Amino acid sequence: MMLTNADQLMHQAVATGCFPGAVLLVAKEKKIVHFEAYGRANLFNRTPMTRDTVFDLASLTKPLATTLALMELVRAGLIDLEQPLAVIISRFKKTEKAPIRIRDLLGHTAGLPAWRPYFRLLAKHDFSSRTGILKNLLTREPLTHSPGEKIVYSDLGFMILAWVVETIMDLPMGRYISQKIYRPMGLENLFFFPSLARIPEDIPCAATELCPWRGVLLNGIVHDDNAYTTVGLQGQAGLFGPVIAVFRLLSGLLDAYYQEGGSRFNHQLVRLFLTPQGRAGRALGFDVPSGINPACGNHFSAQTIGHLGFTGTSFWMDLDRSIIIILCTNRIHPSRHNNRIRMFRPQLHDAVMGHWVDCIG
Repeated sequence: MMLTNADQLMHQAVATGCFPGAVLLVAKEKKIVHFEAYGRANLFNRTPMTRDTVFDLASLTKPLATTLALMELVRAGLIDLEQPLAVIISRFKKTEKAPIRIRDLLGHTAGLPAWRPYFRLLAKHDFSSRTGILKNLLTREPLTHSPGEKIVYSDLGFMILAWVVETIMDLPMGRYISQKIYRPMGLENLFFFPSLARIPEDIPCAATELCPWRGVLLNGIVHDDNAYTTVGLQGQAGLFGPVIAVFRLLSGLLDAYYQEGGSRFNHQLVRLFLTPQGRAGRALGFDVPSGINPACGNHFSAQTIGHLGFTGTSFWMDLDRSIIIILCTNRIHPSRHNNRIRMFRPQLHDAVMGHWVDCIG
């Protein structure tokens, strides 16, 4: 089935330079109704985008890896959402971060700043010492406000959550999430790749930025600057995969949301994590529609979760209507200063949902 209006918008977006290429997948009740590739994965060698192209998923790492790792630890009884950070990581004792709860970190209410350019310092040091230096930086980073006071979307909070996972399990978070969730679900094509390394050339990747400070075109190399300079604590970015793998993972969450025992995930925990929390209004680890002109447009129900990635990736899942829309683009290829996708996303989602809303209410 072809969603004609959405298809036309996608072709137009490529033609006008909104992004060089993209893959769009739309599903209703887990049945794929639109799955098409558009444009180029690489402008310089003119590699076409295909449905199998692997994307640097950027901040989709937060909900699809780090959050699911925490959900698994809660299911196993190894952690509690109300647990203070200092109980898990002793380095935070006697600091202002000691009372921050796991819930605060997942909900972006921990009081941490949004981002810091740690990579500038880390890049000056030997690779083997960088994770230790990053831990020192995170420990010393001053809070910008009291925990629980307000929402500030923070990469730093998810770096700390990766540290939490690695402290409890004594292995890298990427390996833990692969062993516990991706491999059991047959999702070996969702993966983290070592920093400072390149994904093998036989894996088709969407190129991202012609990076000014690294001096190379990033193709199969993690784009996020802080994730690039460290092996560990990549809780904010570092996940790669094709659109179909993202769809299968989200479908597993949707199964668990509706019924016990229908998925790899725990029904009650999925319900808890995907429900907006208190005054903050965010789901745990996931975003929800917000603002006057949300990225998901105006037709998703109130029971919707999703997330955006800096590289041009996104997903939105309407839990009431069982609709999933995944849009992965290489909008930062060749430059991160191309921000046209901000206006395009709502238009696309409205076009897709406009097709369905009359039919499903």
